Amino acid sequence: MRRRPRQDDNLPLMEHMMALRKVLVIAAYAIVLGSIIGWFISDLTFAYLATPVTQLKDIRFITTTPMEPMLVKFKVSLFIGVVLAFPVLTWQIWSFVLPALKHNERKYLYLIVPSSVILFLAGAALCFYLVMPIGVKFLLFSSGGGVQSTPFVTKTSYLSFILTFLLTFGLVFQLPIVLLILVRLGVLSPQTLAQKRRWAILVIIITVAIVTPSPDYLTQLLLVVPMYLLYEISIWLGYLVVRSKDKALAVK
Repeated sequence: MRRRPRQDDNLPLMEHMMALRKVLVIAAYAIVLGSIIGWFISDLTFAYLATPVTQLKDIRFITTTPMEPMLVKFKVSLFIGVVLAFPVLTWQIWSFVLPALKHNERKYLYLIVPSSVILFLAGAALCFYLVMPIGVKFLLFSSGGGVQSTPFVTKTSYLSFILTFLLTFGLVFQLPIVLLILVRLGVLSPQTLAQKRRWAILVIIITVAIVTPSPDYLTQLLLVVPMYLLYEISIWLGYLVVRSKDKALAVK
């Protein structure tokens, strides 16, 4: 995969825009190609994504408009396209965000991109296999009140719900990458991260309350705990990054 060459720090605005345009064009081509492939497996994919609901008793999917089945198929195809194109998207995004890496630091892109992909998939997997089965059951049956009702779920509403959750968990799991980059660039230090644990917990709780599409505390707790664990892991990895940086400077 070809990476955008390093430019000087003071690039003219037009060159920045051209570089951004190149990133967007490559990303769009990758998503379109992935979506074409996804069209042929979209029905099986939706059936798999619907598992947290279909495994429950007395729950049925319904469609409310003639266009809904086709719209669901299109959205699932686009989702598959984004998943298949995610390594390309990640490479393009990080190579655009980090153009100022020195020549001997470009190798970090080969570590950042796979790590970013793995963390995104780990967050999405945690969401789908742990949070969704618990969260969907809790949301559908926890507040029935004194009136009996039969839950019906539309395909479009459920698809939007689960894709939002998967995206949220995947992006939140990018936290170690962002923190380690800031440590490497000298913006933060692991000592600072360790000293600000209390503030970090508060920020994590507020962030989760804002980004999670579900207002229930159980779902939010299932995201707060791994986020804080990732924060702690980032601190210890930060010490390793600083130690490696100091050794490199000592050699020079």
